[in-house]
Amino acid sequence: MAAINRSGVTSRSGPVSRYGTAAGTGTLAVLLLVAVCGSPLYVGWAEDHTDPESAGGWFLRLLAWPAWRFGSGDSGQGVLATDLRAILLVVLAAALLYLLPASQVARVQGSVSQFFSGWGAYVLAAGLAALLSTLLGPAPSLLAALQAAGTGAGYGFLSGWIIGTASLGGRA
Repeated sequence: MAAINRSGVTSRSGPVSRYGTAAGTGTLAVLLLVAVCGSPLYVGWAEDHTDPESAGGWFLRLLAWPAWRFGSGDSGQGVLATDLRAILLVVLAAALLYLLPASQVARVQGSVSQFFSGWGAYVLAAGLAALLSTLLGPAPSLLAALQAAGTGAGYGFLSGWIIGTASLGGRA
């Protein structure tokens, strides 16, 4: 069905959605999750006010995994070394959310594929961010990088449903 847009031009693509793409809403969720749950304020709160022996406390502490400390006055390796994991997580998640258009290639179009594409992209991004930040950081070792990748993938698996759910808010 043809539609006339504001400039008077006829378009066959149909009505334009007011929502962003699934990758765009997923990327926004990644930025918010890392900015809020990785912040020094949240990390400190989670360490001081949650019980690591309870499921809820453990999960709230897990959300603090991509901790960052921009401008904290660390005299060590600087911002890049201490915050590389959080930076890589955001960059890699955004790239993978755009590169994994599951809803376009899936047999079943729609919400289910968007959800799992967003979730899977976050798992991969967290594992890769942990691996690369360990290899590129101070005192790199292959064993530490592989262990960090496992921890990162575990974080992505247990928190990636948030990104998958956010991906549902956009069009394919």
